[in-house]
Amino acid sequence: MALKVGRGALAPPFLVMDVIAAANARAQSLAPGEPGIIRMEVGQPGTGAPRGAAEAAIAALRAGAPMGYTEAFGLPSLRARIARHYAEKYGHAAAPAQVAVTVGASGAFPLAFLAAFDRGDEVAMAAPFYPPYANILVALGMVPKLLPADAGTNFQPTLAMLEAMDPPPAGLIIASPCNPAGTMLAPEDLAAIARWCDAKGVRLISDEIYHGLSWGRTAEATAAAFSPSAIVVNSFSKYFSMTGWRIGWLLLPQDLVRPVECLAQNMVISAPHIAQVAAEAAMDCVEECEANRARYARSRAALLAAMPGAGFNRMAPADGAFYLWADVGHLTNDSTEFCARMLAEAGIAATPGVDFDRARGARYVRFSYCGPEEDMAAAPGRLRRWLGR
Repeated sequence: MALKVGRGALAPPFLVMDVIAAANARAQSLAPGEPGIIRMEVGQPGTGAPRGAAEAAIAALRAGAPMGYTEAFGLPSLRARIARHYAEKYGHAAAPAQVAVTVGASGAFPLAFLAAFDRGDEVAMAAPFYPPYANILVALGMVPKLLPADAGTNFQPTLAMLEAMDPPPAGLIIASPCNPAGTMLAPEDLAAIARWCDAKGVRLISDEIYHGLSWGRTAEATAAAFSPSAIVVNSFSKYFSMTGWRIGWLLLPQDLVRPVECLAQNMVISAPHIAQVAAEAAMDCVEECEANRARYARSRAALLAAMPGAGFNRMAPADGAFYLWADVGHLTNDSTEFCARMLAEAGIAATPGVDFDRARGARYVRFSYCGPEEDMAAAPGRLRRWLGR
């Protein structure tokens, strides 16, 4: 008799991870002297943790600190430092007790979803979207409700979309800046959505992991400043270049503090102690983080100037994050096959849009520009030669 496979095992794949594996395999197969692979498939900064973060971790290890479990919500000093960040950056008073340090933002989402929703609940999000939002919801027995967004809505949800939903969903996930399009909600639009959600009993989850990486068209704002019921997700992976340290946080509304704490105690016990030590130090490494940000800004500007000449002339505004969301419908109707050929023939790894929008993603490709600056500068030339431009 065949054994049962649980519902959670049926969650769709996160295709960018398959692209990473294919790019790794292609890189290993290159002959000596052959041009290397330009990695534009993954949102992983090409730099490591800030020097001050690494030095804090080294010092703690040399001091012989035991590095055991912390409290489920993390080191009190790190939670206090994160709370201070909200006051300094946004003018928002957040209590350290509302901060939950998590195993990356990826570890924050299941905690938030389990605390806020029940099986069968509908949770809305704009499409295109970050795939694990929907995939984690499906694994937990919840129902993603996709709101098709496009260039006309800046690839973001609108208040009109939400007001048209009858009945309202149990929750809404927003991201500003968003992955994959890199677009942002203006503060007044974020405020209107947050207040609507609070008034309608819709739990708002605001993914703010790309804060610190915006390019001046729209100001950054936190949903916590506009709604006492919103859940905010953030991470040290992007602005602080600490992807592999697996450290993030939740800023929780008061009614979910204890429920999330109980879940964290049982599911993860705590985030890694050494990563928390490094993360706290990273928050004061402003000069180095801003230098990284300046590098991304240069790469963004160079790509926006050069990519149209390579055939990629239909792109989202790229307000923030480090992605270009390119409409390639004039080049292909199969972005998966297109990206496979791009890797094999041009040596450039990028992510097919079907990972982010299953209905319309066959005509989109996401390019990440957080890799080495010289690689980003070389990419348009390779693409131009590949497409015969």
